[in-house]
Formats: sequence, C-alpha cells, structure tokens
Amino acid sequence: MSEFKHVKYLWDEEKANKLSEVEQLIYRSNILGSDQNITNTGGGNTSGKVIEKDPLTGEDIDVLWVKGSGGDLRTSKKENFSSLYNKKIHALQSIYDKEEVKGYKSAAEDNMVSLYKHCTFNLNPRATSIDTPLHSLINKKHVDHMHSTAIISIAACKDQEELCQKVWGGEMGYVPWMRPGWELGVKLKEVYEKDTSIKGVLMGNHGNINWADTSKDCYDTTLDLIEKAASFLAENDKGEDTFGGQKYQNLADDKVKEVLFQFLPIARGEISKKDSFIATVHTDDLTLQFANSFDAKRLSELGTSCPDHFLRTKIKPLFLDWDPQKETVEDLCKKFDEGLVQYKKDYAKYYETNKNPDSPAMRNVNPTVILVPGIGIIGFGKNKSESRVTAEFYRTAIEVMKGAESVSEYTGIPAKEAFDIEYWALEEAKLKRMPKDAEFSRKVVAIIGAGNGIGKETAFRMAKEGAHIVCIDLSEESAKQTSNELSEIYGQGIGVAGTGISGCGPSIGLSANITDRESINAALQEAVLAYGGIDNIIVTAGVFLAPDANGFLSDDKWATTFDINVGGLYKVADEAKKLLQRQNTPATLVLTTSVNGVVSKKGSLAYDTSKAAANHLVRELAVELAPLIRVNGLAPATVVKGSTMFGRERVISSLAKYNIEFDESEDTESLRNKLAQFYGERTLLKEPITPADQAEAAYLFSSSAFSKTTGQIISVDGGLHEAFLR
Repeated sequence: MSEFKHVKYLWDEEKANKLSEVEQLIYRSNILGSDQNITNTGGGNTSGKVIEKDPLTGEDIDVLWVKGSGGDLRTSKKENFSSLYNKKIHALQSIYDKEEVKGYKSAAEDNMVSLYKHCTFNLNPRATSIDTPLHSLINKKHVDHMHSTAIISIAACKDQEELCQKVWGGEMGYVPWMRPGWELGVKLKEVYEKDTSIKGVLMGNHGNINWADTSKDCYDTTLDLIEKAASFLAENDKGEDTFGGQKYQNLADDKVKEVLFQFLPIARGEISKKDSFIATVHTDDLTLQFANSFDAKRLSELGTSCPDHFLRTKIKPLFLDWDPQKETVEDLCKKFDEGLVQYKKDYAKYYETNKNPDSPAMRNVNPTVILVPGIGIIGFGKNKSESRVTAEFYRTAIEVMKGAESVSEYTGIPAKEAFDIEYWALEEAKLKRMPKDAEFSRKVVAIIGAGNGIGKETAFRMAKEGAHIVCIDLSEESAKQTSNELSEIYGQGIGVAGTGISGCGPSIGLSANITDRESINAALQEAVLAYGGIDNIIVTAGVFLAPDANGFLSDDKWATTFDINVGGLYKVADEAKKLLQRQNTPATLVLTTSVNGVVSKKGSLAYDTSKAAANHLVRELAVELAPLIRVNGLAPATVVKGSTMFGRERVISSLAKYNIEFDESEDTESLRNKLAQFYGERTLLKEPITPADQAEAAYLFSSSAFSKTTGQIISVDGGLHEAFLR
C-alpha cells in the first residue's frame, strides 16, 4: 500500500473479509464516498460483477451490481444499487448499431437508457444510471468512477492528454470529452482492449474511471491514481500567485454579516420572482482567494468542468466585480441589478444558440451561484440542502480551476455540450416525475415564541408543510430544543460542515427579546444569513401577569404587559418590515392576540386591554404594510397545555377559584388537563382548546388559502359566545 497524504485510506481488511461480494461493493462505495477529496456529494459510481443464481433457471449468471441513479456513495445501501444481467447489457450493442446516431446527444443514446430496465436481474426496482455501460463493457470485475477534484483538474487542462502521460505514465489511457452514455462506454472498451495493462482512463473534462479484479485492488487503485494527481498539483501550487494573485481584500467577519443582511434579501427576492429559492453562503479560504483574485472574472465565465455540476450551478455564475474595501452595499446592489439583467440576456442567448428541435422549454433564467469578492459564494436551491450542494459544487469547481491553472490552462466544457447535459430529455423527464413542492418547501418561516406551547406546535405544523423554520424564543435553550427536535425528524441537510457561515439544516434556534429592537434585529440577521431571507413571521410570544391577592397590579407589571403584548408585536413588525421590503416578495405576518381582547372580565385588566390594543394593532399594520405584507391576528382562548402562561401556581390558583377538585400532589400536566377540560366545557363545542388548534389557524393565515385575507382576526376558542363581535 502506498503512503497517502491527500486521501484517507479507510479499507479495513478484517471487516471486508467478513462481507459478501455485494456487501463488499457497498462497503467500498461508502468509504470512497466519505472522502470529499475522492468524490463530491452525490457524485461518482461503483460496480462489481458477481456470479448469482438465476431465479428462473437456477444457472450461474454474471450480474452487474452498479450504483443506481441518484443517491450518494457515502450513504448508499444495497437498495441503492441496480442489478443487471451483464450479458444482456452487452447484447444491446446490436440495437445501438441499428439506431441512427447523430452525435452523442441522440435518440439512440436516450433509447439505450430506456432499454436497461429490460436487463434487470431479480426484479430490482432501482433506476439504472446512464453510466452503466462504462461499467459493463469493461472486462474487469470491479470498476470505480469517481469525481476527484485533483483528477478533474488534470482532465480540465488545455493539454490534458499530454498531462495524462506526465502524471500517470502508462497507467492511464485517455479519451477526449464525450457525454456519458453508450458511445463513451464503447470508446472506453476500445481503449482498454488496445492496452489491457492500463489501470484506468482519463476522460477529458470529466474525470477518470479505473478497474481491478478484486474490490480491494480497485479501491487501492482509485486512491493511488488520485494521490498521484493531487501530489503533482501540490508540487506545482502557485501559492499567493494562484488565480493571478489578489485583487481585493477580505472584509472583517462582522462587516460581512452587515453586508449580507442588506444584500441577501434583495438578491433572493429578485431571483425568486417565479420560484422561491433558499440561499447558502460559502466563505472558506479557497473561495475567498478565488473571489478576490484578478482571474476570477475570466475564469467564472468559463463555467464548471464536471457534468454533475450543470444542473446545480448552471452554465456559469454571476460574478459581481465589487471592491469590498472601497464600495458600499448600495454599489453592490446596483452591480447586482445590472449584472442580473445581463446574466438573463446571456442565458437566453445560450439557450437559443444551442437548443435542439426537441429541447425542453427554457428553464429559470436566474443564476444559482453568485460570486462576490470579500464574501464568497452565494448558492441558491429549492431548499437548504440543495443550496448547500450548489455552493459546494461551485467550490469544487474553484478547486479544479486552481489545480488546472497551476499546471496548465483551465478549459470548461463547450457550451453546446453543457447545454445538452442541462437540457437532456431524460433529465427533463426526471424533473417532471419529481413530486410537487409542498406549500412551504421553498419558504422560510420565523416563529417567535417557538420554545413551547402554541409557538412550538406551530413550528411543527409549518415544518410538516416543508418550511425552513427559524425558532425564536426568549429562552435560547428552548428555541434550540424545538429546532433540534425538528432536525431529528427532517434531517440536518447535507454538506460539508465548517466551510461556510450558514452550515445549518432545515431549522435553527435563536434567542430574542421582542421588547428590544436590537435583539429582534440580531435574530432576523441570523435568519437571513442562514437562508437568505424570510417569507412568513408568526408571533406567539406574550405574557400574563396576575394581580396580587387584593386584585392590585403594579404599574411596573402593567407597563410590562403592554410592552410585551403590544409594543413587542409592533417592534417585531417594524423591524421585519425593513427586511421584507428589501426582499420585495409577498410575505405574511401573524400576530397572536386573545379572545380576551373583546371580553371584559374580572382579574385580567391589563392583559385584556393589552390584547384589545393588539387586535387593533393588527388592523393598523394591515393598512401600513399593504400590499406587500398580509397581516392577520390569531385570537386563542385559554390554551392551557404547554403554555408558560399557565405555570403550576396559576393552574392551582385557577382550580381553587373555580372550586375544581384536585390534589396538590398531582403532577402539573394532570392539573393542567383538569383546568383545560373545565375551560372546554364553557365553550359551545365542549372541547379543550389545544396548541395544535391554534397552529392550524396560524398555518392557514400564512398559506395561499388565505392569500386575499388581511387585517382579520380569527378566534380559535371552541365557541365562546361572549367573544362574538357585536
């Protein structure tokens, strides 16, 4: 075994020897996929040819197990692999030969993919990858096709064929760029049969494929080929002169956050006019070295270098030539506006120039990657995971450019080839088969009061509809607890931790005091840095301060009640308004008031009048913030379950007040249930009111179902006729 400095050697002989051939293939795939220096997220595929018993004839047959379409090597299991009769795959050559082939973006190539399902072994339902012939037609038992940045760097050089010989000697053959598919598989077979001593082939502007007779030897070969490429690049690293040297200086971290808080909502709003997008900011040292360099503008125009990237990063990023030390945020926004107009024109021209008679209609013309000096990469996707992968893919492209420029001159895939990948008919069919987005899957919902009760229940209700949830609470611990519970259900997202300032998943937990503008603003800033903006805000935070035994409420408690229940709602709305107006996309604000706002009763004077004021605040804000922001109010009644307003002492006091039998030894939840049932019996529907009931109303107010509703207050009280408006 060679000494590896650039890749991790993870093969455990003792563990591997206990596995079956298919299990060993999966093991190999998982450890290869766990190293980003070997392959990027979702990239690469592996295969093994295994003798299996035919389920019909009982005879021994050669079965190709190959990673299927989609998925990630690091996490792949047996069900992620296709199994095919290898002999039947080879028999498809006669069908391909009969087709009229018009280059590699042909009906023949597309037809081959549809025929793979006829070669399925044992009714395996896993969809087969377009790379299947690359694995099948090579007469070796084990094959790896990785997306190593080091090898792609060599494959993306202007003199890639000469460098192939220089880096690997006679170990690697070479083929120029060809789109993945049957024709490429045939070409690889020809190169191998011409010289069976080679260990693999460098595929121009793509990467490599290599093989061996055993799974371990294939793994060792993969790592050895990557190590040689990485070592060659390291020996020729240009250091500070990389990308032509540094043109711009970095911004301080706090300044980066200030700029992004102003810029991200504007950028997100502009590219989300048709479909909403979620953002990820990626800002590690290499990214900043590139974004700040003299060559960034030139190289960014050349696009990325790997077929996997185009569906995420598009043909090229939008590069904003902005001086972070001398120019303002206003200058950045102006350059973005101008750059976006030109980008859309360039993309439309790219489509018109390269489209085929049967090409799908032009997709979204907006960029998915924005490059900003001093800041880094801003990647966009339909959810947080996709935006992270988009940013990571372009970061990988930067690494490829660095390697290629250190030893030669970087070249991207020709525009026509990139177009044929981006607008491939089979990819379009795959997009159409994808399930429809959930109501809030592209949205960011901030819930203030998410640590417990109605707010926590609302967070779970909105997450169920696909929302990215910003959990905000006075208690940071409670907010993070809710966020962690959501992440347990909906995942952390995928990506490389620690390489950017927004490495979060579908939910984050933050602290804020709604009586403090600075605190509110800080939470909103963190939400923007995490996701690019906010679409819906729901405030469930509030307070009930009880009078003393004589019915007296101090001036301080009176002021605090209004400061939170009215002033807090206003401050949230007023700070959010600035952000939402920058974003300039339709938004919603739901404020929690109370049925007590229209019911006069003894013992809650300050609370009831504050809620009456909150009701009118909803109507005033609806007028002030129209037409961009819809503002509505949610008026609960006596929601006891999970409410911090109903602590043990208040619950016991209320039970005693209403002469409800209880034992002080009972746990708090049991006491709460008794009180909730009592309150429920006072309603027309005779049911306790729960946080879930309120969450449903908050969800509806935020949804498209209420898109024409603003300035309204819905009572969710089980039917308290005292609260009926007169």
